[in-house]
Formats: sequence, C-alpha cells, structure tokens
Amino acid sequence: MQRPHASDDVRERALTAIDAGRSVADVAAFYQNDPSTIRRWIRQRARTGSAGTRPRSGRPRKLLPAQESVLLAQVAAYPDATLATHCDQWADDTGVRVSVATMGRWLRRLSITRKKRC
Repeated sequence: MQRPHASDDVRERALTAIDAGRSVADVAAFYQNDPSTIRRWIRQRARTGSAGTRPRSGRPRKLLPAQESVLLAQVAAYPDATLATHCDQWADDTGVRVSVATMGRWLRRLSITRKKRC
C-alpha cells in the first residue's frame, strides 16, 4: 500500500529543521519519512525555490464528481442498455466520447453492475 504524500506543512517544517542544522537522518526519523524523501525535497527547493507538492501527472478525469449523478440518471433511464449504448448516450448528452472500457470502469466505480438478476 502506498503512503499518502506529506502535506506542504510537513515539508516546510522538515526543511526548516534541516536549515537549523539538524541531520537528514534525524529529520527523516522525526517526521517518519525516508531520508531519500527529505533529500528530494531539498533538491526540489534548490531547483524550483519551493518544496511544495507538485501537480499530479496524467490526464484529467473525464467523469467529474458533479457528473456522477447524470450518469446514474442515464443508467436508471436505460437499465437494459449495453455499455456501447451508454457510451453513445453519454456522447449525445455531454459531447464527450468515451470508450466501452472507460464506461465499464465508471459503472464499477459507482457500484453499478451489469449483471441481471432473475
């Protein structure tokens, strides 16, 4: 399991301790980080002037949290539609074309199953 990123506040306090003369190993142990993380923060601050968190890489989400209710309403309106049909309907309603795989992931994330129960 991956640990969450340290907040900017922790980064700043750790770097303040380094600036005050504490060793990287001591600061890393105190803030429960790996020494290589503290060194990376030091390099980042030297390179960019800030040790703050950087923007996440990757593509922005196509399904925004505000649109989840729209997708739920679509599925409720067309409960027997295939994933491909839901993709077409989504493109018609929002102007955003998504793949069948993406639609399947969205529905799984929203706990909507395609399994029909008799």
